[in-house]
Formats: sequence, C-alpha cells, structure tokens
Amino acid sequence: MSAFDVLMERGFIEQLTHEDEIKELLEKEKITFYIGFDPTADSLHVGHFIALMAMAHMQRAGHRPIALIGGGTAMIGDPSGKTDMRKMLTKEEIQYNSECLKKQMERFIDFSDGKAIMVNNADWLWNLNYIEFLRDVGVHFSVNKMLTAECFKLRMEKGLSFLEFNYMLMQAYDFLELHKRFGCVMELGGNDQWSNILAGADLIRRKEGKPAYGLTFKLLTNSEGKKMGKTEKGALWLDANKTTPFEFYQYWRNVNDADVEKCLALLTFLPMDEVRRLGALKDKEINEAKRYLPTK
Repeated sequence: MSAFDVLMERGFIEQLTHEDEIKELLEKEKITFYIGFDPTADSLHVGHFIALMAMAHMQRAGHRPIALIGGGTAMIGDPSGKTDMRKMLTKEEIQYNSECLKKQMERFIDFSDGKAIMVNNADWLWNLNYIEFLRDVGVHFSVNKMLTAECFKLRMEKGLSFLEFNYMLMQAYDFLELHKRFGCVMELGGNDQWSNILAGADLIRRKEGKPAYGLTFKLLTNSEGKKMGKTEKGALWLDANKTTPFEFYQYWRNVNDADVEKCLALLTFLPMDEVRRLGALKDKEINEAKRYLPTK
C-alpha cells in the first residue's frame, strides 16, 4: 500500500489540494514533505499525536519528513483556531521549548542518515529584511482573499492585530524556503492549518512555477465531535513531568468504547484487520483493546 492508501484507510485525511496528483505522487515517487510544530510549550501533547503518526507512516513508506520548529513564527503567534492573541515568547523561551520538542520527536521519527530533517524557521525569519519580504512575497497575497480564510474569521470580531495578519505570509514563506533548500513539495498539518497550507502551495506555484501540495488531518475527536486529549488539568502532555504515566494510562483506559476503533487506527501501528477486530469487541472485552492505545 502507498502512504496515501495507508493514511486514507486509517482515517487521517481531511482535505487535499490536488487529490489525484497527490495520490499518484505518493504511489510512484519518494517525496520530501514537512509538518510544522509550534514551540509555545516545552512538550508536545496528544493533539500532536496525529501529526507524528502521519509523519511516521509517510517515513515508513520511504518519504522524507521535515519537522519544522516554528522558532520564528512563534514570535508572532498563529491566530488559527484562537479567539485571543497568544502570549508573546522570548527567544530564550522559544529555544528551550524547541530543544525539548526535538527530544520527544526523536522517539517517533528516525532522524539518522538524513532519513528525516529537523529545522527551525528562525534560521531564515529572524534576520528577514521586511521591505524585501513585502516586495518578494507580499505582492502575491490578496488582502480580500486572506480575510475570507477561516483562521482570520474567528478573530475579526475581537480584533486581529497586523502582527498576526502576517502569520499566513510567514508560513507560506516557510514552505517556499523548504522547497528551495530541501526540495520539499508537500505540507501536512491539522485541518485548522488549511488556509495557511493553501497559501504556501500557491506561493511556490507562483514564484517557482513548480507543483506543490497540501494535505490536512482530521482533528482527534470523540464520537460526539468533541476534541480529545483534554483532562481536568488541561492538555494531555507527552512529558511525564506534566502528565504522569498513570494519568496518561487512565485517560485511554476511560475512552468511550465507541471511540476505541478510531483511536487504534490513528494512534497505533496495528494492522487495520486487527484494529477492526479489536474495535468490534463489546462490554468488558473492549478493555483488552484499550491496552493497545498509546502509553508511555
């Protein structure tokens, strides 16, 4: 099976920029793709699990992942899915958080021998000349079109700062830089990143005259459509100092029976035949299936 077939069968894919082209690309070629991670905390949480698993499936199929740490964009803050402006972080806080995230990612992704790359967009964003950036990148963006994006709509009532309005341009520029530096042709991300991903793929096509693609994942939600990964204490962290192994285990032990099959498909490497078998178990037997859900 191609990476496309694996991601589709396991329920990862929400949106695609060019479905037929992406399907053929992942079947016939080995590509370089990227996923961005926001270093606003010193640990990943369960919400990042989908991205990490998708990255791992892609790597297992022979594709090369780039884990992009947003050390530069974190100085602005992504308005996507947020009703309030994010806390501004210092360079030192961002650097520390980035180092912590890298250690966690290495447990999922093989970075040896160039099989995966980790880069920080601070390398090209921190020293960017703003006038040159506006002339080179800003000219390709329509303000009218940007204001229709979902990531900005939520903020329009409370007020969207010009600082945050730049975020889409910055993320699009990341994709362009990764394309030029590493031959990256696809960006993957959560469905809240759709507008930003479209902007990046479009910028590459306009600037370079070459194809670029985007794919988004479904968010981890339960059978009622509510986001999973939240506890009474907040996010379910991958850092044992933030969420204890017992708390982590108990969370998955208490997942609704109706959500077990979906979680097994998205958050484990079990073959889908086994996922379906375990997901079909009833009553007390379903507890055996829950033992396979993510643990530390």
